[in-house]
Amino acid sequence: MRETKQFFETKTTEEIASFLVGMYLEYETSAGKLGGYIVDCEAYLGPDDKAAHSYGMRDTPRLQAMYQEPGTIYLYTMHTHLILNMITQPVGIPQGVMIRGLEPVEGIQAMEENRSKFGVELSNGPGKLVAALGITPDLYGQSIFTSALHLVPEKKRTPKKIERLPRIGIPNKGIWTDKPLRFVASGNPYITKIRKKDIDSDFGWKSLE
Repeated sequence: MRETKQFFETKTTEEIASFLVGMYLEYETSAGKLGGYIVDCEAYLGPDDKAAHSYGMRDTPRLQAMYQEPGTIYLYTMHTHLILNMITQPVGIPQGVMIRGLEPVEGIQAMEENRSKFGVELSNGPGKLVAALGITPDLYGQSIFTSALHLVPEKKRTPKKIERLPRIGIPNKGIWTDKPLRFVASGNPYITKIRKKDIDSDFGWKSLE
């Protein structure tokens, strides 16, 4: 975990977003552990990024976590759905990565009960994966390294290819609408809006051997 934390402190937000593809995300709950591989995420480069909540160094009580140390969990609500982000840069530099898609591995039955959904619909979107894991607002401001919701680097998988794409739902933001700030494990079925013909038989992962 220390190596992962050090990475967050020394790399750009785009490099961290790429690094997070294949990372294992685990949530320890009273009902047991729920977790899976991050397969889809987006970088937000405030204060320059017009799509970022912190554009122009906007600073409100809701955005307080964005100005905290790297690894701080930033949660916000969009269309009634809670969305998970983690801060990536030193204190005072409000940049982060939003987690958009998760391939479930552990606690799948509990996730299905949380969502009343099955298969890829379980966690192929940012609000979906948060609901599937049962993430609650009290995690806001806690650390992705030390809280009940945390990264597990030793379980990380290696994608065959990390593809860069424009972010989803970023209209009318000038050059920021089309910038390739979305990072995905190419071919994984839990990527948001992936076409069936683009799904890889190995879910986009290199062999574990």
